[in-house]
Amino acid sequence: MEITDKTEERKPVSQSIDFYKIFKVFLSRWYWILGCVIISLIIAKVNLLYTPNLFSTAGQLRLKESNPMLGGGSSAAASAQVYNYTDKIQAESFVIKSQAVISNTTKQLNYKITYFFKERWGNREMYPKIPFTIKIFKQDSVNFNTGNYEIKPVNVTSFSLATPEDPKGKPKQYRYGQSIGAGNMVFSITSKVIEPYFFKFNSESEIIQRVGSGLAVVEAGRFTNVMQLSKTDNNAAFAADAINAVMKEYVKYDVLDKRKSAKQMIQYIKQQLTFIDQKVDSSGNLLATYKTNNKIIDLNSSTAQISSNLSDFQSKKQLAILDKKGINQLLEQLNSGSEKLEPNNNLRGAVTGLLPGLISQFNLLIESRSDALVQLDPNSEQVRSINGKINVIKESIRQNVVSLLELNEKTSSYFDSEIEKLNQQLGTIPNKEQAFVKLQSTFEVNNKVRSFLDERKLEAEMNEAAIVAGAEIVNLAFPNFDSIAINPNKSYMTALLFGLAVGFGLILLVRFLNPYIYDKETVEALTRTPIIGVIRKFPEYIDKNNRQALSLSKPKSVFAESVRSVRTNLSFMASHKKSKTICITSEVSGEGKSFVTINLAGTLALIDKKVILIAADLRKSKLHKAFGSNNKIGLSSYLTGQERLEDVIIHDDVHNIDFLPSGPVPPNPSELLHTDKMKELLNMLAPRYDYVLVDTAPVGLVSDAIPLIRQSDVNLFVIRSGKSQLRAAAIPERLSREYGLSNLAIVLNAFGDDALHANYYTTDYSRGGGNSTYYYSDYSGYAGSGYYDEDPKKWWEFWKKK
Repeated sequence: MEITDKTEERKPVSQSIDFYKIFKVFLSRWYWILGCVIISLIIAKVNLLYTPNLFSTAGQLRLKESNPMLGGGSSAAASAQVYNYTDKIQAESFVIKSQAVISNTTKQLNYKITYFFKERWGNREMYPKIPFTIKIFKQDSVNFNTGNYEIKPVNVTSFSLATPEDPKGKPKQYRYGQSIGAGNMVFSITSKVIEPYFFKFNSESEIIQRVGSGLAVVEAGRFTNVMQLSKTDNNAAFAADAINAVMKEYVKYDVLDKRKSAKQMIQYIKQQLTFIDQKVDSSGNLLATYKTNNKIIDLNSSTAQISSNLSDFQSKKQLAILDKKGINQLLEQLNSGSEKLEPNNNLRGAVTGLLPGLISQFNLLIESRSDALVQLDPNSEQVRSINGKINVIKESIRQNVVSLLELNEKTSSYFDSEIEKLNQQLGTIPNKEQAFVKLQSTFEVNNKVRSFLDERKLEAEMNEAAIVAGAEIVNLAFPNFDSIAINPNKSYMTALLFGLAVGFGLILLVRFLNPYIYDKETVEALTRTPIIGVIRKFPEYIDKNNRQALSLSKPKSVFAESVRSVRTNLSFMASHKKSKTICITSEVSGEGKSFVTINLAGTLALIDKKVILIAADLRKSKLHKAFGSNNKIGLSSYLTGQERLEDVIIHDDVHNIDFLPSGPVPPNPSELLHTDKMKELLNMLAPRYDYVLVDTAPVGLVSDAIPLIRQSDVNLFVIRSGKSQLRAAAIPERLSREYGLSNLAIVLNAFGDDALHANYYTTDYSRGGGNSTYYYSDYSGYAGSGYYDEDPKKWWEFWKKK
């Protein structure tokens, strides 16, 4: 027996990526990929069917710079032009979304009742169509049933109605025009119903919520004064009508809001006129009575001049008092924490300069905060930011108001000093004339104030009439029936790509999680031990006794040819030996070492070689079943001296093979195989037979096979495709290194055509090295060549007969 102290050094194999093999890996499971694609497309279809449509439409509004004012004056709104349109549009968006605008919008929409018709995948709203007319006689404004009513025609005069209060009960039958009491309301159906429908009564809160949800206001173009209002809804027509109603209501609301200030000013002026008219009448009567009683016809020129100057300064003083009153009212609003500032008493324009712009910005921020608080917490970042801006502007307004009050005080002091000087001059004239001048001065002052108030009233009324909206509709919204919820083409394309990705990913995942060896390239990459051959998967079902394998009933099959290839390569191992002892083992049981042993013995016997097969697995041998032996005596009986060799050897006349069964399981199988008698047995049988095949126990489980491996001329390590794990490929090399063997080779058993787990590398034998000592083939791709029995037809040759 040949044992070397040092194994032959071999270079690593040279392998390169084979893209055709990669293609075959995915092609081998094309039905996985197709299945994933089909499932993905089905999911996309179901998603399309059950996903409600969502439509989007938009309209545009253009913001105007200011309102025209009469008399060359300017209102607070005109002075507060916001040149940063982005900020202005953002501020106006809060007004548009405010409760006041949205609530008034719902009154323009004829949406008290929603009609539906039943589809296969759910109910679809019919707005703006009205399939039949419902007349409401009585309805609670808040507490009424908003569930779905189901109506079906019965005949030309009646219909059936199922109410939401009893949806599973029997529908009741009514006549057209009959009053129906249900859901805390009374109504009737006044027109004929052609087919089954559903309908529901909408509450005001539901309509407000639907109009407000999905409403967005953005800048239509950068640095432009055009804002775009867009809305998304499940009904394209409703979305367009809601946008148009919101835009119209916003324009109307803007006009009413601006006229509100003008009306307040007119009302205030009327109140002041009522008071001043009384003072003019009273002072006029006093003057006329004094003049008649004292028979004063006219004043001299100097006295007349004093009287004129006195009445002029007193008039200015009265107007300054009016200004102060308006400023104080604004200051009171600031100190009282009023939500909005309304300087409506600014009769002479004392509130000028930067103050109108600051007041306008303050009011816009107040509106923004009110709208933000509808959805946000008072402590949220956005609300805190708005509060910070409000405090800054409020402090600026306060400083401006204080400055105006200081200026008014200085002006009033000046008027008082001038009036005092004129009164001192009056002291030099007669008493009658002094009294007359004072009465005349009082009358003229009151009269001038009344004239001033009349002018301001007329101007305010004309300004009110001249107020126009601060925005105009540029483009109305129209229904857009292209759903944005889901795009069918995009959905199917995404599903297709997802299905392909899942299919390819599933194949890669299965390969990644695979711990088994499937092809010779994997073995070549894991070990330098040579492969002596690849045995194809047996074409038929193998029974537990391996009888089909033993019979070799298909000598022209690919399987039979692969076994012959191993037989041929065996002749090159220990070629100087006339008789060869071959030990066959594997890592674990179930890898086919006994199957390989039987088939190898059969092919050797076919070429008239004298073969004996020894079942050296004394623990769990099954070879005796293939030969029909009862295994009552065998190798264990001979090694223990209970039987003679001639009595335990069985001769198979059909296949011309001698067989030595394992015999009864001994208590010390490993020790028996280590005895000298076992060595003597192998030495005794070698001259008698051309081949001594020894089927041993798995080396990965027990050490029984080690003494037999060291004594054999050739050692075959069986690796089963799809059964042996990756670690098995390293065992032959480890055995060669530990025991100094150079006669170890690998047989890849049960190799099939499944490319799923095939290695995508191709070994380049032209560079030598590695385990390329022997020529062998895995016979892949040769099916259908005509050299083998039962060659499968190609799929395109279905018309040919076998």
